Amino acid sequence: MAPEPSAVGRPTKVSILIPFQKENDYLAESLAAITKLTYPAVEVVLAPDVALSPEFWQAHLADLKVPVLELVTGPVSPSIKRDSSAEQATGEILAFLDDDAYPEPDWLDRLVPHFADPRVCAVGGPQITPPSDGFWGQVSGATFLSPLNGAAARRYHRFEQVFQVDDWPSVNLLVRKADFLAVGGFDSAFWPGEDTKLCADLVATGKTILCDGQAPVFHHRRAGFYRHMRQVGNYGEHRGYFAKVYPSTSRKPAYFAPSAFLLFVLFGWLALFLPSPWPQLFGLGWALYAGALGVHVFGVWQKSRNLLVSVSTLPFMVGVHLVYGFRFLKGLLAGKDFASKLGR
Repeated sequence: MAPEPSAVGRPTKVSILIPFQKENDYLAESLAAITKLTYPAVEVVLAPDVALSPEFWQAHLADLKVPVLELVTGPVSPSIKRDSSAEQATGEILAFLDDDAYPEPDWLDRLVPHFADPRVCAVGGPQITPPSDGFWGQVSGATFLSPLNGAAARRYHRFEQVFQVDDWPSVNLLVRKADFLAVGGFDSAFWPGEDTKLCADLVATGKTILCDGQAPVFHHRRAGFYRHMRQVGNYGEHRGYFAKVYPSTSRKPAYFAPSAFLLFVLFGWLALFLPSPWPQLFGLGWALYAGALGVHVFGVWQKSRNLLVSVSTLPFMVGVHLVYGFRFLKGLLAGKDFASKLGR
């Protein structure tokens, strides 16, 4: 696919915005991948807490083939970093990328042409676990592939289709700058969840967000059970709050399912003290859940083709249902001061 031409016949300029705290090996990997992009009109805006060292500049930026702007922001949230970077960016398209993610060479060649349709305000792609991640990183990433995650599973593997969405993560998201500025950018009161708020605002304008399954980035995972639960717990809490305040994107039955399972675990045993058929229904509930876990393992194996990794995701999946379910209820019941508690 050819890049979308601008009004003056040149390729549409893309500004890649990367918020992060401090220089790290993942960032170096991401910059090396950006160097290999085949798209011809790119700039990079880096937004660290503190200035990059001269050694890092010399090792990873001196020979970078695209212009680089460093915007030192101090210790603020990623959403504030992205808003500040967008103000400084000179590209017509803003490409949001995390510092622990890196693209394939044709990433922008695939995504930018979608903006030829003026109704399209944003385009995203999947986030795939890098093959270099260790075993538990692979398990963490594979957990997201579960069919029990519903439509969200398509965010984590390559696929053929291009389809319309109303919510997409900012780890791999391109937004037309004019549309981004028109809705006020990210809402800095939210983190995580600022990307959900942005997408809700964009969709509310009547424009379209697309996902192209052939334009992934590789996104390193949080290895280990605790770190994975902490991540999905944060997702669950903001989704619960958003189910209350932004129903258009977040008041969906699938988001409530883990909380229903949690309540079943906590209180379902009371059915054992009730007359028939309540004890049998309690047993049937557990049998259905065991069957769902079997579907989970098979679905993960279909995508990963690694049986050991697939089976090892079982405790992660059960943990996700319980932790996400609890944190979702916490967010759902939170008061108006909830947003301020989500800062970095």
